[in-house]
Amino acid sequence: MSSPLTVADFDYALPPELIAQHPSPERGGSRLLHLDAQGRLHDRVFADLAGLLRPNDLLVFNDTRVIKARLTGHKASGGKVEVLIERIVEPDRALAHVRASKSPGPGTVLRLADCFDATVLGRAGALFDLRFPGDVLDLLQAHGATPLPPYITHAAGSEDDERYQTVYARAPGAVAAPTAGLHFDEAMLGRLEEAGIARAFVTLHVGAGTFKPVQVEKVSDHVMHAEWYTVPQATADAVARARAAGGRVIAVGTTSARALESAAAQASPLRATQGDTQLFITPGYRFQVLDGLITNFHLPQSTLLMMISALAGMEPIRRAYAHAVAERYRFFSYGDAMLIESPLPPASAAPASSTPPSPASPHSAASGPAAA
Repeated sequence: MSSPLTVADFDYALPPELIAQHPSPERGGSRLLHLDAQGRLHDRVFADLAGLLRPNDLLVFNDTRVIKARLTGHKASGGKVEVLIERIVEPDRALAHVRASKSPGPGTVLRLADCFDATVLGRAGALFDLRFPGDVLDLLQAHGATPLPPYITHAAGSEDDERYQTVYARAPGAVAAPTAGLHFDEAMLGRLEEAGIARAFVTLHVGAGTFKPVQVEKVSDHVMHAEWYTVPQATADAVARARAAGGRVIAVGTTSARALESAAAQASPLRATQGDTQLFITPGYRFQVLDGLITNFHLPQSTLLMMISALAGMEPIRRAYAHAVAERYRFFSYGDAMLIESPLPPASAAPASSTPPSPASPHSAASGPAAA
């Protein structure tokens, strides 16, 4: 009997200089590491993507919009506070992480952005229930800052307001970007459409818990954070059409993957679904919807690294990450991307070996398992 998975099974060494602090000059200017269905690695550029997909494939995007969720201020006592909105629960109420020298109790008034007061109503687990003097979204848009991840060391500026947001963002509510989508610009979306590759959307409001480290030794002991998701009927129908046409369903980002798989756990065949999800995908999980994934590179020991290891296999992901480090790929939110094909594609799909290399790319040299 195999030993239980531990967090250490998902560790890797990452030189700090490979953590991207700023986006590439152009949205589609990143590199793309392709892990194909045979476990082979190919160094490409993101512009190659349309040539690596097939007509009738379906890309599923997360259309959540990042809100300016970070606020600074002080208590009446003068003590500094930092507020990070986690979820808006009513137009004038939100659950938030609050950092202060002393935890604020119910009734405490927080002066935020030197402009307005928010009142602490109580606690909801680790979060604080805050009442605002008006519409939370309006106040955040006027006075908040884009909530960059903790591994990005500069304060959010105008570049981040634009680039830490997908071009198709629609539904406000995320406090972290679905970063695989940051590589797509309108030109790429147009090329994909011309190539006969369909697209559909889900919404999953990414929470700050996505950056929370796993603080247990055994993976099975970890309690996954909850996030709100919606899979509309139009997306369920698009999945069915792709399946009927022999196409693959490829999620753009782990958040889209989590939404689709959460909906599949609720209804088969897939249909419109919404609610909170705490789905924790680890090796051994049987994917119900996904045949592939476009994603960025993830933190060591993270739940997202566990998810992609479930899709591709632990050994192929270890090889891919070792290769990415050796080849100096850029990591995390503003970094480069991966295209991961499931090693078990549906029988109705064309063989993975029929996917042609991108002849225009100077980066298309393939590396097999032994070379990676």
